Amino acid sequence: MTSLAETRTAPAAPPRTGPPRLRRLGRPRTFPFARLTGIAVLLGTWSLGSALGALDPRKLSAPWTVIATGADLIGDGTLFANLVPSLYRVAVGFAAGVLIGTALAVFAGLTRIGEALVDGPILVKRSVPLLGLAPLMILWLGIGEEFKIVLIALGVVSYMYIQTHAALIAIDQRHVELAEVLGLSRAAFVRKVVIPGALPGFFLGLRLSATIAWLTLVVVESVNAIDGVGKMIFRAQDYGQSDVILVGLAVFGIFGFTTDALLRALERRVLSWRRTLAS
Repeated sequence: MTSLAETRTAPAAPPRTGPPRLRRLGRPRTFPFARLTGIAVLLGTWSLGSALGALDPRKLSAPWTVIATGADLIGDGTLFANLVPSLYRVAVGFAAGVLIGTALAVFAGLTRIGEALVDGPILVKRSVPLLGLAPLMILWLGIGEEFKIVLIALGVVSYMYIQTHAALIAIDQRHVELAEVLGLSRAAFVRKVVIPGALPGFFLGLRLSATIAWLTLVVVESVNAIDGVGKMIFRAQDYGQSDVILVGLAVFGIFGFTTDALLRALERRVLSWRRTLAS
């Protein structure tokens, strides 16, 4: 038997050598198309319900009917004729809103006078429903393309400003103190600390802004528009064409999903240094 003294004097396990492994920040890597799993399940349930007759085809057309209708709309050029103006409106409105919202966020986040002048009006504007601005925009700009693009841009501005501004003012105080110890100038501090630290919030603002741009597009194209996917949807509503409505919704869903995926890929590329530090 091992004596008590031998037990007490037994050598302890050798300590681990080398630097401790850091747990990787963020979620683990997943299959690139893992986000399509839920969509596949939804489509499968929809197809099964349609095949079993559980869904009224007059209210919710079957997936194969929607695909056939989409093919017909592509074949006769209807979908393309409505898609081009929609893409133009959302692209111009999104780009203008991102530029203006980011510029205002930088001005308010880096200067006291900017925060005093900009932050309050933006928060007030955010409290006003976007659709509530539509009558005023129509009164000022008419019902042409300017009204549609400006309303999309206004929706994007709020989201870009809030996310980017919050990221700019949330820089860790320890980084500020370290910059003071190192004697960094204000310009160097902004370039080397503030901007890299604010990039995650900026990209989150981009993704949210892309979503609001597509949502606003549907609304603005319902106001006396002559073309656009949104107009195609509302016109189909008047004739009870649920298959055409679903084609339009599918187009918005595909472009919205693709936009978000592209922005995610861009974010991973630009912020690859975060994974390097955490690995």
